[in-house]
Amino acid sequence: MAPIISLLPLLLLCLPQSVWAGVSYPDCTAGPLKGNLVCNNSASPLDRATALVAAMSNTDKLNNLVNNSPGFSKLGLAAYQWWNEALHGVAHNRGITWGGSFSAATQFPQAITSGAAFDDPLIEKIGEAIGVEARAFANAGRAHLDFWTPNVNPFRDPRWGRGHETPGEDALRNGRFAAAFVHGMQGSEATHRVLATCKHFAAYDLEDAGSVTRFNFDAKVSLQDLAEYYLPPFRECAAARVGSIMCSYNAVNGVPACANEYLLNTILRSHWNWTGNNEYVVSDCDAVYYLGNAAAGHRYKASHNAAVGAAFEAGTDNICWASDGAAPNPSQAFSQKLFSQATLDRMMVRQFQGLVSAGMFDGPQGAYRSLGASDVNSATNKALALRAAEEGIVLLKNDGVLPLTPASGDTLAMIGFWASKADEMLGGYSGTPPFNHDPVTAAKALGLTVTAATGPIAQASGDTSGATAAAKNAKVILYFGGIDNSVEKESNDRSNIAWPAGQLAQIKALAALGKPVVVVKLGTHVDDTLLLSMPNVKAILWAGYPGQDGGTAVMNILLGKTAPAGRLPMTMYPSSYTQDAPMTNMALRPSSGGYPGRTYRWFDKAVFPFGHGLHYTNFSASLGSPSFPSTISIQSLVSRCTDSYLDRCPFPSLPVNVTNTGQVASDYVALAFVSGSYGTAPYPIKTLGSYARFANITAGQTQSASLVWTLGDLSRVDASGNRVLYPGNYTVLLDQPTLATFTFSLTGTDTILDKWPQPS
Repeated sequence: MAPIISLLPLLLLCLPQSVWAGVSYPDCTAGPLKGNLVCNNSASPLDRATALVAAMSNTDKLNNLVNNSPGFSKLGLAAYQWWNEALHGVAHNRGITWGGSFSAATQFPQAITSGAAFDDPLIEKIGEAIGVEARAFANAGRAHLDFWTPNVNPFRDPRWGRGHETPGEDALRNGRFAAAFVHGMQGSEATHRVLATCKHFAAYDLEDAGSVTRFNFDAKVSLQDLAEYYLPPFRECAAARVGSIMCSYNAVNGVPACANEYLLNTILRSHWNWTGNNEYVVSDCDAVYYLGNAAAGHRYKASHNAAVGAAFEAGTDNICWASDGAAPNPSQAFSQKLFSQATLDRMMVRQFQGLVSAGMFDGPQGAYRSLGASDVNSATNKALALRAAEEGIVLLKNDGVLPLTPASGDTLAMIGFWASKADEMLGGYSGTPPFNHDPVTAAKALGLTVTAATGPIAQASGDTSGATAAAKNAKVILYFGGIDNSVEKESNDRSNIAWPAGQLAQIKALAALGKPVVVVKLGTHVDDTLLLSMPNVKAILWAGYPGQDGGTAVMNILLGKTAPAGRLPMTMYPSSYTQDAPMTNMALRPSSGGYPGRTYRWFDKAVFPFGHGLHYTNFSASLGSPSFPSTISIQSLVSRCTDSYLDRCPFPSLPVNVTNTGQVASDYVALAFVSGSYGTAPYPIKTLGSYARFANITAGQTQSASLVWTLGDLSRVDASGNRVLYPGNYTVLLDQPTLATFTFSLTGTDTILDKWPQPS
C-alpha cells in the first residue's frame, strides 16, 4: 500500500473528538433501520446484507465502493473507512485515531521475527491480542471493523523492502502462519472480533527495481511456481475464512491482479471455494488507478473509468484510493456500462456481509462490544510481545562466549546505531507502543555497567574512534547493526545485501581490540561471510524487528535468562547473489546462463541456510516408530480421504523424540523436510513438510510430539500446476542440519490430488 507521510501520526493525535474517524454503530432500535432484516442477528449474514442493499439507491451504492465510504444518511449509516492497519499491532493510518486512553497499543515483533519462532499457537495468540485491541479501538470510535493484515507473500528475494512484513520464504510456513493469525484475530465465533485481510494477492514482492516498479511490474510466473509457491499461503487464508483479501499492484502473466479474473474468480472464489458469509476483495491503494492509462502504470485499459469497470467485473469489490492517483469514479464507469447492475449489487452485498459478520448491526449487547481501553496494553499482551521476540531470535554463531556471565564491575560496550534505537525495532506499519525498550535501556534496567556509542547506518564510512573509545575498558563488545527500516521499507528495494561498509569498518576496528565481539543483527538480509572470517567475532545473533520489548528480549537471550531456539525463516544469501538473480525473474528453479534459483529448495550456497538456529545446550533427536507401514499404497491413502480436496487429507503422523543432552533448559523447533526421487523428474531437493515447537525441555528430559502431515505435504506440483502424489521412495529429514532420517515408499500410480484450473 502507498506509504503515509511521516507526519500523519502526529496529525492524527491532534484531531478533536468531533472528527474521529472510527466506526459509528448504527441504531437498530429506532430510525430508518428499525424493522430491516439487517438488524435481525438470527438471520444469515447473506440475507441481512441483501436486505440492507435492497434498501439503497444506485447513487448510494456507487458512492460507497471506495475505502473512504461516505455512508448512507437515509438509512442512518455513518461514513466508514475501510483502510485500517494492524500488521503487528494497531498502527497509525488514516482509519485510526489515537489519543486519550488510546494513545498506545501493543506492538508485537514483525512477522519475520515471529515467523522464526515456528510456533503457530503463539501466532494465534498474537492475532487474538491484536484483534482484541483493534476491536477496543473500534468500540471507542477510534477505528473501524476491518484491518489489512497479515502480509503472507513469500519472501522470494532478499532485496525486497517489505520482506520483513512476512513470515519468511517458505510457502508452507507462510500458510500455517496465515491460518493461525486469521483464526486468532477474527475469533472462532459466528461473529468476528474484527475482519482480517490477507495481502497482497498475488506474486507481489517487488517495490522499485529501476524502471520497473510495483505499479507496472508484470510478474511472469509459470503455473508450476504459481500453484506450488506464490498462491498456497492465500489458499490457507481462504480456508480460514479470512474476511478480506487484497489484490496487488503488479500484473500476473499480463493481467493486473485487481483485474485478473483468473486469480480472483477462477482460483480464489471458485477453485478454493472462498464464498461464504463475509468475504470481499479490496484493491491495494491506487492499484486500480495504475492498471488504467496512468503514467508509469500498466496501461492495461485506455481510461481510468475502464480500469474501474475491469476491476469490478473481475472480482474486486472495493477500491482503495491513496490520493497518489486520480480518484476512482464508479458512477461514471457505471453510466458508461463498464460494469453491470448485478456486479454493483454483488459488491455491496459482499462488503456488508463482512460488516454484518463483525457485529456492526448487533447492538450494544453484541459480541465483543464490551472490549475497551482496559483491554489495550494489558499485562498479558505485554508479556506476549516479549515472549514472541524471545522465541523469534536466532543464534547464528557461538564460539562459547554466550550466554554472557558478567561479573560485578564488568563493563559491557554496546556499540552501533541499533543499540539505542528502539523505534527502529518496530519496523513498518507500526503504532505507538506503551514503551520502547532498546538494548541499552534494557541492559541498564538489569543493573549492568554499560558504555555506549552509536554507529553509521547505511553510510559508506564512519568515524570509529568513538566506538573504540567506548569499548576500551569493556570485557565484551556487543555490536548492534544491520539494515534498518529507513532502507528496508515499502516502496524501496535494496540493490545489495552486503553489510553497510561503515558498519563493517566499525566491526573490524572493534574486533582488532582483541576482545570478544558479539554481533546482534537487526533487519533482514546482510551477508555475514566477512564476519565469519574475523576470529574475534565470537557470536552472531539475529533478531529481525523484535517489537516494543526487543531490547529486553535481546538482552535476556545474551545473558541466558532465555535460551535461544528460533530458526531462520529465510535463506541468508551471499552478497554476490544479487548479481546473478535479477529481481524481476520470478522463477524458483535454477536455469542455464547462471541463474541460481531461489529459496532453500533451489539455492544451495547459503551463508546461513533456511532453518538454521543454534542453542545454548545440546539436543539429540530421533524419529519414532510410525503408525504406518514402510510401504503404503497411494490408492489406499486416497480411498480413506473424505475431504473434497484430496491434498488436505491427513497422512499418518510421524512421532519425533527430542532429548536435551546438555545442561540448559531450552525450547526446540523440530523441522521435518521431505526429499526423494519420484515423478517425471527427480527431486534431489528437500521441502519443508511439517514442524513443531517443543517448550522448555529441561536438562536430561525427552519430549515427544507427532508431526502432522497431509497428502499434499508429500506431493509435488507438475508443469501444469497439478498437485500430484507420485509413487517412489520418500525420505523424511529431521532438523537443519539433519539429525535423523526415515524412509518409506509409496506404491501405486500417480494420483492428482488437486487439479489446477488452466487459464483461458
